[in-house]
Amino acid sequence: MSLSFSGTFLRLISKPLRFLIYLEIYLKVVSCYSAGSRQGMAGSVNVTGDDVKKLDVLSNDLVINMLQASYSTCCMVSEENKELIVTPKDKRGKYVVCFDPLDGSSNIDCLASIGTIFAIYKRTSEGEPTEQDALQQGNSIVCAGYALYGSATLVALSTGAGLNFFMLDPAIGEFILIERNVRIKQKGKIYSLNEGYAKYFHPSINEYLKHKKHPEDGGSPYGARYVGSMVSDVHRTITYGGIFMYPANEKSPKGKLRLLYECNPIAFLMEQAGGLATTGTQRILDVQPETLHQRVPFVVGSPDDVNEYLSFVKKFS
Repeated sequence: MSLSFSGTFLRLISKPLRFLIYLEIYLKVVSCYSAGSRQGMAGSVNVTGDDVKKLDVLSNDLVINMLQASYSTCCMVSEENKELIVTPKDKRGKYVVCFDPLDGSSNIDCLASIGTIFAIYKRTSEGEPTEQDALQQGNSIVCAGYALYGSATLVALSTGAGLNFFMLDPAIGEFILIERNVRIKQKGKIYSLNEGYAKYFHPSINEYLKHKKHPEDGGSPYGARYVGSMVSDVHRTITYGGIFMYPANEKSPKGKLRLLYECNPIAFLMEQAGGLATTGTQRILDVQPETLHQRVPFVVGSPDDVNEYLSFVKKFS
C-alpha cells in the first residue's frame, strides 16, 4: 500500500488534519532522536512520580510547541505537566489533546523500544479553556494513536473508522500505510503483565495467571511477554492477540496507568481493532475522568481473553 500518512489517507480525515500534519513532523523528529541520541537522566521527577529523562524533556517541549503552532488546539494535557496547558489566544483552535510524549522512557538507556501516545477531543465549551474541556470520556475521542520507536518507526492511527498502521520509510521520509483496518485475533496465546508485583495482586489475578500457565483442560499454556513500555506490549498484543494487564494491586489500589493520555487512547484503538478494554468492572471508554492525572486499572486484548479474565474477577468479587 503506497498511501502516505500526510497524503491521500489524511484527506479522508480532514477534521484534525492540520494537527496531524504537525504531529507527523514531531514523530519524525523524535524518531531520529530516539534512534541516535538516547541520553540519560534529566535529574528530575515528573508530576506522576516517574524519573524524567533528557529525551522526555525534549519530546514534551517539542510536542507542545508543534501543537500550539498548528493553530488547532485550545488546551493540552501532558504526562510531564501538572497543570492544564492552555494555548495562547492568538494560536487557539477547537481541539483538546491529551498525550504521553514518551511512553516507556525508563527503557531509553537500555535501548529498548519506546513510544508516544495521544488522544484528540473536540472542545465542548466556550470561553477560556479549563480542565473540564479535557475531562471527557474516552468515547468522545475523535482521533487517537500511538507511535512505536523500535526496529522501525510505526504509527497506529484511528479516527473511529478502523485502525490503520503506518511505517516510516527513512528513504523518502514519509509514513506509508502498510495495513488498513487492522483486526486483533478473537483469542491469543500470550499474556503480558509485570509479574514482579504478584505478591500484591488480588487473588483473582493470581488465579487467572495460574489458569494460563497450567490449563485445567490439558491445553497449551500461554506464553509470557513483557517489555515495560506499554506501547510495545500493546502493539504486540494487537499484532499477535492475547491480553495486556496492568491491574490494581495492594501498592496501587487505583491502578498505575493514567486514564487521559494512556488508557483512553489505547482503549479506543483496541476497540477499533475489535478488542476489549476494561478496568475490571467498567469499560475504559465509559469512565468519567475526575482529574487530569487520574489512574485506573487497565486490561486490554482479544475479546475471548479479556472476557475470560473478567470471569475470574466476577468469581472472586
